[in-house]
Amino acid sequence: MHPPIGIDLGTTNSLICVWQDGQPTLIPNSIGELVTPSVVSVDNDDSILVGRAALSRLTTHPNCTAAAFKRYLGSSKVFELGNKKFTPTELSAMVLKSLKADAQAFLGQEICDVVISVPAYFNDEQRKQTRFAAELAGLNAVRLINEPTAAAMAYGLHEEQSGNTLVFDLGGGTFDVTVLEYSLPIIEVHASAGDNYLGGEDFTHELVKACLSEWNIKPQDIATDDYARLLDLAEQLKCKLNGEKMHNLTWFWQDKQWQFSLNESRARMIWLSLLNRLRAPIEQALSDARLKPNQLEHIVLVGGSSQLGVVRELVTKLFGKLPYRHINPTTIVAQGAAVQAACRLRNADVEEVILTDVCPYTLGIESSSDNVRGLFSPIIERNTIVPTSKVKTFYTTHPQQKYISVAVYQGEHPLVKNNVLIDQFEVPLTPTEELQGIDVRFSYDLNGLLEVDVIIHATGQQHGKVIDHSPIGLTEKQKQESHERLKSLKVHPRDQMPNRTLLARLDRAWAQSLGDERSLIGSYIETFLTVLDRQNTEEIETIRCEIESSLTSLDR
Repeated sequence: MHPPIGIDLGTTNSLICVWQDGQPTLIPNSIGELVTPSVVSVDNDDSILVGRAALSRLTTHPNCTAAAFKRYLGSSKVFELGNKKFTPTELSAMVLKSLKADAQAFLGQEICDVVISVPAYFNDEQRKQTRFAAELAGLNAVRLINEPTAAAMAYGLHEEQSGNTLVFDLGGGTFDVTVLEYSLPIIEVHASAGDNYLGGEDFTHELVKACLSEWNIKPQDIATDDYARLLDLAEQLKCKLNGEKMHNLTWFWQDKQWQFSLNESRARMIWLSLLNRLRAPIEQALSDARLKPNQLEHIVLVGGSSQLGVVRELVTKLFGKLPYRHINPTTIVAQGAAVQAACRLRNADVEEVILTDVCPYTLGIESSSDNVRGLFSPIIERNTIVPTSKVKTFYTTHPQQKYISVAVYQGEHPLVKNNVLIDQFEVPLTPTEELQGIDVRFSYDLNGLLEVDVIIHATGQQHGKVIDHSPIGLTEKQKQESHERLKSLKVHPRDQMPNRTLLARLDRAWAQSLGDERSLIGSYIETFLTVLDRQNTEEIETIRCEIESSLTSLDR
């Protein structure tokens, strides 16, 4: 039996979870942590590091390290790590491959079929690239589940609630709002809205901009590694915020200490534009669900960035009630994905849970009217419950027309040039003396698979196309090249990762310290390298634990 596996492939952090003994169980990684940073780095010997070790190198080796690449899925962006180049999809595959190795070590068996969560507002191409990343990692993404919906499943099963609920999901790189109704065993999603370019990363970057503005320093004057250290310090400062207590950031640059002080009042002013951007998706989701804020029984916060004090304050003011905080917002999406995996396998513990979801975007085709071309004609409106099938009638633009071009778009703008092209194909016509009627039917399933059927009225001829999940723009040869490139990479064995992680952590600590503290950390580095050279496993483990404990004490 294949175990039910759920994966939260996040912008900042990723988790993997298995449905086991009647509940979702989070799987620890090779260093015993449940959360694996979504960061990839190329080491000096061209080996690949993923997770905590790579995160430490983001500060010390920024030119060889990549983070937040999930934001660029579906784009043409390429990340250069040292002398190697990777697409966001390939980097995501490395994170998935690391999670897969952790799960197989934990379970003692191979895994293949998984449910992966994606932002509700991910477009068709981003979903396709997520599936391809899974394929590159040797996994079969049997279902993509929207992140807020996954959280809702875990929350609903845990709390056995009823009534209207809003899931507010603010992660590292994306923001999603989902309105749903619990009437167990049915969980019905009514509306989703969001912003794929709004998350905790943006809050951190705004802090850096505020620092540089106060210090009158231009970003272009700062070296990459210095800027990476400042970004890391800003992230730490953001996570320390607690009410009106003032916290300080100290950055060493050009033989000078630069200081910046912050409390929640000041942060609220710095982040005002970002906080305002949170409002629009909330209003849209409530409008589409035809609900007012006072008709919501529950507000559930999801995603690490939702725990910022100023964000919780905004949510409380908008809805006039305190959001639920007792379920871990960082892990709930992975747990929900595992619940969905168990549902799919008809596990006895959850087989009664029935989930409905919605199509988050409007889907339609390009049309023309009165010689105006490039119009967008919706066929499936956003937030329509899926699976669904809708049909709309169109007419040819002139007699004797020999074919029609069906261009499928996704978006919310009346002109197709401002929407996302999903696919296009031509349908042949038999020329006649008059305009011909044509039915275009869209059928959309829970996985985001869109089937387009075109029926010619005059002849009854039917032409169809299934818009599948293979990445757009990639030939089979290009896909194979991706497979081969990742296969040839030197990835460290799982049991070596704790040592690599500590070395990267030591490098980062040394770079961020001065004086006696730097000397002390330098001695730790020398000691650990000496022990590693002796290759005594028990001695390495003992010294590693001692140094990790000492570093933790220094952090305090």
